[in-house]
Amino acid sequence: MSKRIAILGAGPMGLAAAYQLVRDGHKPVIFEADDRVGGMSASFDFGGLEIERYYHFHCTSDQAFLDVIDELGLAHRMNWAETRMGYWYNDCIQPWGNPIALLKFKGLSLPAKVRYGLHAFMATKRNDWSALDKMEAASWIRRWVGDEAWEVLWRRLFDLKFYEYANNLSAAWIWSRIRRIGRSRSSIFREKLGYLQGGSQTLLNALQSSIQTAGGEIRLNSPVRRVIIDDAKVVAVRCESHQESFDTVISTIPLPYIEKIIPDLPTAVLHRFKVLKNIAVVCVIMKLSKRVSEYFWLNINDPEMDIPGLVEYSNLRPLTDHIVYVPFYMPGDHPKYKDSDEVFIEKVSSYVMKINPSIQLQDIIDVRVSRCRYAQPICSPGYLEGLPDAGLPIKGLWVADTSYYYPEDRGISESIRFGRRMALQATESNAPTRSQHV
Repeated sequence: MSKRIAILGAGPMGLAAAYQLVRDGHKPVIFEADDRVGGMSASFDFGGLEIERYYHFHCTSDQAFLDVIDELGLAHRMNWAETRMGYWYNDCIQPWGNPIALLKFKGLSLPAKVRYGLHAFMATKRNDWSALDKMEAASWIRRWVGDEAWEVLWRRLFDLKFYEYANNLSAAWIWSRIRRIGRSRSSIFREKLGYLQGGSQTLLNALQSSIQTAGGEIRLNSPVRRVIIDDAKVVAVRCESHQESFDTVISTIPLPYIEKIIPDLPTAVLHRFKVLKNIAVVCVIMKLSKRVSEYFWLNINDPEMDIPGLVEYSNLRPLTDHIVYVPFYMPGDHPKYKDSDEVFIEKVSSYVMKINPSIQLQDIIDVRVSRCRYAQPICSPGYLEGLPDAGLPIKGLWVADTSYYYPEDRGISESIRFGRRMALQATESNAPTRSQHV
């Protein structure tokens, strides 16, 4: 008799795990609390446009993503575009992201530019991150670029995303973010990013169809209340109205929920989950009749704006209207997270009109706000050592979220890679193995 396998969460990692399982002959059941699949990559109807609630793009190094769209017959729907990066500083936009832009940047001395450029180049070329694992990121960057470049180009980014955690981040984690973008280039002067026709929903629809066609089951609006453990093994999953027997459970939901949903884990394991910290996000998505700028990614250093940047998605994926994502990151317990949607909308409206004075209120066609309490783990130095193994000391139980592919940043490709490999390990052996980097 084949194993009964439950997957908690229908984000990219959960879908990838289920996709791998059905390819291997299993028929998993996915439990998803939301009314749609996708997690942070899920889409919504934005006045007739199906688009992600949070911005997504793809880099040329996203191999796991490229592999799965090829398997699903979607490779022909992948598009690559040359994008540009800008920097809003001293009340004006300047080009950014290549050596010429760096040399012409107004606001830094030549020595500061040289030090910044050298650091970016070396980070992009670096492959071994072990020496950075236990380094603190702000100090690492500051030693390389100096105080001047740190103040102009980095400090507010750290402060406005990580707040009180800004001085306790892993250098390896920050390095991986620099390298991913730095390596997605056709040359040192040209940035190359990608998108699927139809956005992430194209991939999500294909994964969902593949899973269900092969006999897998996806249950939406079905939050799991408890994973039942008996005699150090998984026995069942309890939902709102019923309990169902399973031999294996693969959880891909955010780790802060584990303490509540799997309270019978060993105390030491629960403690390791409990101390993990996350950043929340309030993401404003705005539809405009005019574009804000020619740049896909606009870094921002402005004392009047409490954001580190904005993403003009329609400068990557051509759309009828101009689409801008403006994320506000903060700890979930920060008072600002409780502000109303209207507060954030008013801020963004004023910001885009300041950046581009030709934009008026009548140019704002529509605005929506999405919130995610656990948007991103806060990875402190030596982060991986603090995580329990993905294969927990409970027979048949596997737990991971985006934290587990440290030092890589959260992303669809990494979630696919980790989800597929975790599914393989979960069905190859009953014994937990050290599997953070499965």
